Amino acid sequence: MTQLPETNSQPNTFRVRFPPSPTGLMHVGGLRSALFNWLFARHHGGDFILRIEDTDRRRYEPEALSDILESLRWLGMDWDDGPEVGGGYGPYFQSERLDLYQKYADELIEKGAAYYCFCSPERLARVREEQQRRKDEFVGYDRFCRDLEPHQAAQRVGDGETAVVRLKMPLDGQTTFQDLIRGEISVENSTQDDLVLLKSDGYPTYHLANVVDDHLMGVTHIMRAEEWISTAPRHVQLYQALGWQMPAIAHLPVVLDPSGKGKMSKRKKKGAGGRELPVLVQDFRAAGYLPEAMFNFLALVGWSYDGHTELMTREEIIERFSVKHINPAPAAFNYDKLDHMNGVYIRGLEAEDLADRMMPFLEEAGLAADRETVVRLVPLVQERMKRLDEAPGLVDFFFVEELPDYDPKLLIPKKMDAAGAYALLDEARAVLEDVSPFAHDPLEPALRELAETMGVKVGQLFSPIRVAVCGRTVAPPLFGTLEVLGRERVLKRVDSGLEKLKTLEQTE
Repeated sequence: MTQLPETNSQPNTFRVRFPPSPTGLMHVGGLRSALFNWLFARHHGGDFILRIEDTDRRRYEPEALSDILESLRWLGMDWDDGPEVGGGYGPYFQSERLDLYQKYADELIEKGAAYYCFCSPERLARVREEQQRRKDEFVGYDRFCRDLEPHQAAQRVGDGETAVVRLKMPLDGQTTFQDLIRGEISVENSTQDDLVLLKSDGYPTYHLANVVDDHLMGVTHIMRAEEWISTAPRHVQLYQALGWQMPAIAHLPVVLDPSGKGKMSKRKKKGAGGRELPVLVQDFRAAGYLPEAMFNFLALVGWSYDGHTELMTREEIIERFSVKHINPAPAAFNYDKLDHMNGVYIRGLEAEDLADRMMPFLEEAGLAADRETVVRLVPLVQERMKRLDEAPGLVDFFFVEELPDYDPKLLIPKKMDAAGAYALLDEARAVLEDVSPFAHDPLEPALRELAETMGVKVGQLFSPIRVAVCGRTVAPPLFGTLEVLGRERVLKRVDSGLEKLKTLEQTE
C-alpha cells in the first residue's frame, strides 16, 4: 500500500498551478478551478503558476490561448510564474519541455517502472471489443508487452519500431492517498491499467507531463477537477517510482447544470423565456456580468465561508478562503443567483463608473450614445439593471430622433377611450411647454397638480405621457426621463402621440 502525506514539506512556499489546455475557449467551470487555486495561493501568500498544456497538437487552437489569458485577467487573477511573466521554472508551455518528459520516461524504463508497448491501435481495439463481448470485469489494455525483455524492447525501438511507454502498475494490493477535501481514498491496484505515459510521437500524456512539471516547478498543492480522481492512484505510483514526494491533492466538486442534473454543459442552453444561458467566459462578459460579481459568485460555487454570508469583497474572500470549507458535493450553477448578485454590484457602482461600463454595450447596439448623457441616465436605470446587456433596451429611446412606430392603443389609460386620452395628453402638453425650468423637481408637482385638476389618478395621466415620449409602457422614472430628453424632444414626441390618438379616435 502506498500512502501519500497530506502536505508537501519540501518547499517553504505554497505553490499551486492552473494548467489549462488551449483546445477550446475557457469554460466557466475551468475558471472556477483556476479561482480556487488562485485564492488558495493568495490566502497563504504563495505562488500561482500558469502552465499551458499544449501537447495535444491535433486539437490545439491558438485563439484559445489568448482567451484563457484574457479570461484570467478579466476576473483579476494574476500569475506569479507562467507565460508573459516568466519565472525560474520555465518553459511554461509543455510543448517546449519534451526533452524533460523523454528523460523521465527513460528513467522509469531503466527502473523497471515503465515499459515499451508495441501494440497497434487495431490490436488494442480488438482486445477491448473482446473484453466487452465477454463482459470482463476489467476492460482495458491487457499488458501484452509488459513482460518483454527490456533490452530486446529497447533494440526494437532503436531499429525504428513504433512504440509508446506505459506505466507498470502493481498487480495487487492497494494505492491509498489523502484527499484534502474527501479524506482517505483507497483503490485496488488490480482495477488500474498500465496507462500510456509517452506517445509514439514523443509527446507526453497528461499523466507524465503533469507529474514531471508539478515536481520540477515546486508545486505543493494540486487542486483539480473531481473527474481526475480515477487517475490519482497511478500518479501516486509515478511519484513513488521517481522517488519524489507527491504534493497534497484536492479534487474540486463538479459544477452542475442549473437543474442540478449532470455536469454543466460546454454548450449554451435555453433558460426561462428562451434566454441563452452563457457557459463560456467570453459569453458571460458579453452578457454584461461584472468581473467583481463573477468573482464573488464563482467563489461560492462549491465553497462557503460560514453557510450564509454571500456578498464579500475580493479581499474578504482571500482572507476567509480555506480548503476545509470546500464542499465535496457537486455544486449547481444558479443563474438566478448570479443575476441577483450582479444587480447588487451594479447598484453599488458610482455613476461615472457604471456609465463607462455601459458604453460598449450601447455602442454595440448601434446607439449614438454620448458619455455625458449616459452618466445622467445612470440614476434612472441603475436600480433596474441586473446585467449590462440590458442597458440598450432601457435607454435606447434617448438616442433616437424619432421613436419606432408603436401601437397607438398603448397611449390609452385603463378605463378610458381615445378621446379621454387625447384630452389628458393635450393638457399635459401645455404644462410641459410652460413649466420652467424643465427639470425633475418642477415637473413632478406641476403634473400632479394637473391630474388633481382634471380629476384623474396620477397613473392615468402619467401613462400616456410615458408612452408618448418613450414608445413603451414600462420605462425609467418619468420625471428624470423628461428632464434628460429635454423640452424640445418631449414636445415633439407628445405631438406625435396626439396625432396617433386623433387618428385612432376617428376610426373608433
